[in-house]
Amino acid sequence: MSRPFPAPLRALLLAGPLFAWAGPAFAAPGLGDEVYGATYRKGTSEFEARYGAVNGGRTRGEDALKLEAAHVPLKNLRVAAQMEVEREPGGGRHVTQASVEAVYTLGQAAGIDVAVYGEYAKGFRGEPDALEAKLILEKRAGPFDARLNLVAERPLAHGERTELSYAASADVAIAGDLRAGAAAFGDLGTVHRFAPRAEHFLGPVLKGEVEAFGPELEIEAGYLFALAQARDNMRGQFRLIVSVEF
Repeated sequence: MSRPFPAPLRALLLAGPLFAWAGPAFAAPGLGDEVYGATYRKGTSEFEARYGAVNGGRTRGEDALKLEAAHVPLKNLRVAAQMEVEREPGGGRHVTQASVEAVYTLGQAAGIDVAVYGEYAKGFRGEPDALEAKLILEKRAGPFDARLNLVAERPLAHGERTELSYAASADVAIAGDLRAGAAAFGDLGTVHRFAPRAEHFLGPVLKGEVEAFGPELEIEAGYLFALAQARDNMRGQFRLIVSVEF
């Protein structure tokens, strides 16, 4: 008999059709995003909420909430379903996308954990579906953890080009389960025009864990300063990630 999907993952999958009226997405890099790690613990399930809000500038009022339910059925495989809810400046919130994703751990190379990521996203209200791939690199050394995600996304519509971007973080344990560091997100152009002047964000983050109540609760908060072209539209963005692991 096959093993049923964990309850958090079933709930998110069933909720998707309720939001199929949603509108298009215009989120800046990093708005509601995370930097993926390359390894996970077999048998664990996780529900995560990621929120980002623009601070200042012409796009003030834009925000994004991403809900994800994930399970690790094998030591080298993590599967998840995700839903994105976004708000444009001066508008209401709409669900913009529903997706399924998987992370597969390849192993280590020169002391660096390596994984690959694949995602299929369903767009709503005229927005094209999309495929996304990531190369995930993670280096852990004692209390130090550094991650780099190299991202390629291809909208499944005629004439669209593959878009390139990155996400990166580095943090260190400073007291018990409290960690401090920095995160960065940005655009890298397309395969036809690599590394143009584009939007980039960089700023400090704090991470903490609470295990006293049964399921492990993880909280990450930070602020990303707008750099390069992103400064034309905003000052930066606030970040908050809350996850519960079972």
